[in-house]
Order: sequence, then C-alpha cells, then structure tokens
Amino acid sequence: MDLTMTINGSARRARAVPAGISLLTALREHFDQPGTKNACEQGECGSCTVYLDGETVCSCLVAAGQAQGREVRTVEGLAEDGVPDAVQRAFIECGAVQCGFCTPGLIVAVHDLVHDARPADRLDDAMIREALAGNLCRCTGYEKIIEAVHRAAAELRAAHEQVSAK
Repeated sequence: MDLTMTINGSARRARAVPAGISLLTALREHFDQPGTKNACEQGECGSCTVYLDGETVCSCLVAAGQAQGREVRTVEGLAEDGVPDAVQRAFIECGAVQCGFCTPGLIVAVHDLVHDARPADRLDDAMIREALAGNLCRCTGYEKIIEAVHRAAAELRAAHEQVSAK
C-alpha cells in the first residue's frame, strides 16, 4: 500500500508499504526515522513512543495504515531548526542518556509531560514517576531522568515567565 502522512512537519509518502506492519516499522524502514526504537513490540516498554495527532502512543501498537493522512512527530521532530528542545538538552546535561535505547521514547514522554504542564505547575518526583510509568529503562535508577525532567520544566517555566513579563 502507499502510505502518506505528515512526519515532523513534512508531508511524506512511502510506496509499497506491506499491509499490517506497525507504525514503528513503517517509521524506521520506510520513512527513515531511526530514532524511534523497537524493543518489546507489545506496548510495554515505551521505547517507540511518538506523537500521533498530538497524543503520545506506542507506535508498535498502531498499524501503519491507521496513520494514513495523520500527523506523526518523532524524537527527531522535537528539535527546531536543528536546535535541540529543552528536554533533549536536559537529558544530555543531566547525564540521563545511558545506553540510549529507551531514551527516544522517554524524551517524547517527558516532552509531552513538561509541555502539557501549566507554567506554574511544579512537577514533583511522584508526578514524574507516574507520568513515565510506561517507559522502562534497564540502565538507570531513573534519578538522572527525573533530574532532566525538573531541569527542562524549569527552563520552560523561566521562558514562559520571561515572555509574560514583556
């Protein structure tokens, strides 16, 4: 089947996509988006988390055909004009990237969390842990990841306050 969708803001089309493959497989093998990782293929680990029409989903559980004509945003699409997003920067600065396998899905989930939070919200560790419960990491104790969430949220809060002060 031919598959057309908007990926990271650009209209994209792939030809001869096998029917029945997952969005995850289509992204990696037909749309050159290798950041989305394939781990459990059962929606348990979160490594394949992407935005589909603005909502986070495990792309391994979505049939590629279900994304026809829809908007997909992957970890590659979080940066703007080649500048990493606040979450991507925080993961690097805090050392939250270990082996890197879970990192793309975690970054998308954290991006959703901190960008969805109201600027006045103060995310506590329990809120963060609950929001990231669907993302598994075997390399860390999550402390660096939680630190990165706090750093990204603080950066976004400060940017919002700066804009509001003008």
